[in-house]
Amino acid sequence: MQQEFPIIAKKRIAIKLSIINPVRMNKILQEVKGRMLSMVEIEGIRTMYFNQGKKVSEICEISGFDRKTINKYLKIEDFSKKTSEKLSSKKSLKLAKYKSEIDEWLEEDKKVRRKQRHTAKRVYDRLCEKYSEFDCSYRTVAKYVSEKKAEIYAPKQSYLPLDHKAGEAQVDFGKAEFIEKGKRYFGSYLILSFPYSNAGYIQLFKGENLECLLQGLKNIYEHIGGVPYRHWFDNLSSVVVKILKDKERQLRDDFIRFKEHHKFESVFCNPYSGHEKGNVENKVGYLRRNLLVPVPEFRDMDEYNRELFQKCEEDMNRAHYSKGVSIKSLFEEDLKALNPLPEKEFEVESYESVKVDSYGKFTLNNGKHSYSASPSLAGKRVTIVKTYKEIKVLDKEMRKVVVHRRLYGKEKQESVDWLVYLKQLSRKPRALKYSGIYQMLPGSIKGWLDKLSIKQQSSALKFLASITSESGFDIAVKALETSLSYNAIDLDSVMSVYKALTMNVLRLANVKISSNIPKVCKVDSDIKKYDSFLDIGGDENVNC
Repeated sequence: MQQEFPIIAKKRIAIKLSIINPVRMNKILQEVKGRMLSMVEIEGIRTMYFNQGKKVSEICEISGFDRKTINKYLKIEDFSKKTSEKLSSKKSLKLAKYKSEIDEWLEEDKKVRRKQRHTAKRVYDRLCEKYSEFDCSYRTVAKYVSEKKAEIYAPKQSYLPLDHKAGEAQVDFGKAEFIEKGKRYFGSYLILSFPYSNAGYIQLFKGENLECLLQGLKNIYEHIGGVPYRHWFDNLSSVVVKILKDKERQLRDDFIRFKEHHKFESVFCNPYSGHEKGNVENKVGYLRRNLLVPVPEFRDMDEYNRELFQKCEEDMNRAHYSKGVSIKSLFEEDLKALNPLPEKEFEVESYESVKVDSYGKFTLNNGKHSYSASPSLAGKRVTIVKTYKEIKVLDKEMRKVVVHRRLYGKEKQESVDWLVYLKQLSRKPRALKYSGIYQMLPGSIKGWLDKLSIKQQSSALKFLASITSESGFDIAVKALETSLSYNAIDLDSVMSVYKALTMNVLRLANVKISSNIPKVCKVDSDIKKYDSFLDIGGDENVNC
C-alpha cells in the first residue's frame, strides 16, 4: 500500500474544519499550496514518474499535490543549490543548534499513537518553554518539522537486481598512500565499476567526504560522456544519515540534489553485505595493486587524476574473466546504456554555518582542523562553502572573505590567511599586544615588533602584508628571520633579503686577494708628521 504524503493529512483536516471554520480551512489550504517541497518529497514524485512509470494523475492522487506542482518538479533539470536558496538557508541557522533535539522528539514519536505525536506548534512551544534565549519564528520551526516528518514517514522502495545489466555501476572507496608536492598523504580513491563489462575508473582524493565522492563521480561522468542509470552504494556516512526501519535510508539533501540532477537511481547494500557489490570490491584491490604501486608521486592531483583515466582505459584491453571477449568491447555496451549528461553543470559544494571564535578562527572535523576567517568576524556566525579541495568563507552578504586549502588527516592542523590579520593590525598597531592575534604570531616576528615604535610597527606590518600578498606568509617570515640573523632589522635590509629569496639574483664568486698586491703601510694621522714628509721631498728610502 502506498504511504500517504504529509500534505494529504492537511487537506483532510481542512475539509473537516470547513464544516466549522471556513476561515481556518482557507488558511491551511493556502499554506499547503504555497510551501516548498522537501527534497525527499521531490524524490518521491520523480521516482514514481521516472522509475515506476506512474502517470501524473496517479501521482496527484497518491501525493495530494496538484498537476501544476507535479509537472514543475518533473521538469527540473538543474538541482544545484541556487543563490536564493543559499541566502534563505541563513534564516534557519538560528534553529541549527536545536535540530538534534527536535529530531529526537520526532523519532520518539514513532513509538506512540498517531494522535499523541508532536505537532509543529507543540515543538515550538516546548522550545520556548525550555530555552529562554530561543528566538526562532514559528514558521521556521514548522518548515523544519514538516520536512523532518516527510523524511521519517515517507520511506522509499528499494530492490535487488537479478543480474548485472549494461549501464549499471557500483561505487566504493579504497585507501592508498601518495605524495603530492613532496608531502606524503594517506588518502582515499574512489572507484566506479561496471559489473556488466568489468570496466572501472579510479579517482584519487585526500578524504572520503561527500564533496570528494560527488566530485569523483562528476569527473568520471564527464570523461565517459554519460551517467550510469543505477548506482550501487555501501552505507557511506557521507551519504547516509541513518538507516531507518525496514532498511530504508535517510539520505543527505546534497546527495539527493546530485542524484536528481544527474537522473540516476541509487540502491544501497544491506549492512555488512559487501558481496552484494562484489565487482567493485574486487576492483578496489585490483586497481590499487596495478595503478597505485609504487606509491604515486605528483605535483597536481587534478592532473594526475586525468592521467588515471588513460591508465584505466589501457587496462580495458585485457579479456573479460568469463565472457571471452575484451573488457573494452563490452564497455561499449555500457556506454550505449548510459543516461545523457545534464545540460547544466552541477556545482559540487556544500554549505555550513560556523561560529568564529575571538581569534577570528573556526574549526571543522570535531576541532581537528582550524581555519582563519577575519578578525572583524570574531564572535559572529559565518557561512562556509566546502569543496573537495577548498574551504571558502562568506560574510553575511554571501561575499567571499578568504579561501583556504582544505585540510585532511587525523592530526590537528591549522590554515591561517595572515594577510587579513596583518592588514587589520597595521591600522591599529597600538592594540597589537592586547589582541589575540599577537599570540598567534611566530616568536621571531613578535620579538622584532617589540623593538619598534608604534609608527614603525604600523609600517612594518604594512610591509609584511605586502610581502605576504605577493609571495605568502612563509616567505615573509623567512626573509625576516634571515635579516635578523645578520642583525639587520631595518625594512630595507628585510626587502633586500626578500628579493634575494624570490628573484633570480646573479650570485658572484667570492673575490680572492692576490699575494703580490703590496701591503699598505699604516699611516699616523698626526698632521705634523705629514709636514715632515714634505720637508724631505718624499724620499723613497724613508721608512714609514
